[in-house]
Amino acid sequence: MSASTLSMDLGRDFPEIRDAVARICTGFPGEYWRRLDEARAYPEEFVAALSGAGYLAALIPQEYGGAGLPLRAAAVILETIHASGGNAGACHAQMYVMGTLLRHGSDEQKERYLPAIAAGKLRLQAFGVTEPSTGSDTTQIKTRAERDGDGYVVHGQKIWTSRALQSDLMLLLARTEPASATARRAEGLSVFLVDLRQAVGNGIEIRPIDTMINHNTTEVFIDGLRIPADALIGQEGQGFRHILDGMNAERILIAAEALGDARYFIDRATRYARDRQVFGQPIGANQGVQFPIARCHAETEAADLMARKASALFDAQEPCGAEANMAKLLASEACWHAAESCFQTFGGFAFAREYDIERKWRECRLFQTAPISTNMILAYLGQHVLGMPRSY
Repeated sequence: MSASTLSMDLGRDFPEIRDAVARICTGFPGEYWRRLDEARAYPEEFVAALSGAGYLAALIPQEYGGAGLPLRAAAVILETIHASGGNAGACHAQMYVMGTLLRHGSDEQKERYLPAIAAGKLRLQAFGVTEPSTGSDTTQIKTRAERDGDGYVVHGQKIWTSRALQSDLMLLLARTEPASATARRAEGLSVFLVDLRQAVGNGIEIRPIDTMINHNTTEVFIDGLRIPADALIGQEGQGFRHILDGMNAERILIAAEALGDARYFIDRATRYARDRQVFGQPIGANQGVQFPIARCHAETEAADLMARKASALFDAQEPCGAEANMAKLLASEACWHAAESCFQTFGGFAFAREYDIERKWRECRLFQTAPISTNMILAYLGQHVLGMPRSY
């Protein structure tokens, strides 16, 4: 990728998409999200509005009914949702899971599923990777898929599989060859597209997990699930490599959401600091209030540049693992610092649910833990970018 091309892609901002998504978000104000948060409910109306406008089909090629937009456009969509006070966690997986299906799925799989997903008739929102005993050590997962006649039989368990109860399809990573029989830890894993409409009650049981935020996350128990051979995406045994496209996209898009939250917090804090009068002057006139907000703005802009670079490399199909991880790291930290600064600026009123600060504060803490923790990113950078010994 040339320097001039990278520079051009870094500047892509899709203002028309920002404006259109922001208009949709005005129909879903803070009261809407507070009501869902209290009931732990899924934002059906919001997801339907995004689907109806075509934004959840942003990455699907036009020949399959989608918009055929680059990842940068998807990032703009998610960032705008969060900057408007909403939460895209209910639907973002449909964007980042696309990387695996689009780049490694067969023509038949794409023709069978993508038009229905683009039309909003099918939801692909669940990504079954993490397990209770392996956490971030994806190569050591225990879920196994054994060949049996014209299909596979799957046994295992997944955890933190968000939106499995609201999804029609699930991308599932399972071991098809024992780890002891492979030369490298990342080999012997395969990725499947599972139809949950048929699987639930026939080998799959899904249980919700109660968490500090309304994230609709679940445990998935798999016992004797039978799936056809054509559920396999790409090459058997190469599933870990196949899902990396989805994981890099996930990190970039999560970075965009964190940036949106950071901008939300900075905007709220700035306006409150200008308007709130204490001791005869706006509290924003005090450097102790003003400087933390200004620093958060600088951090957010710096993280935004890394996120743009990662998107540009991904869209050019260039290696982007380091950039995707750094974007997620920097954006999650900028977001958290902005959240803390905003909370402190609002003082006691930040604890009042009607201001939405405490809800967004709780939600954005997730970004430093998932989809990959800060320490795992630092370990990756230390080993694979800086060449230091493996630290874990």
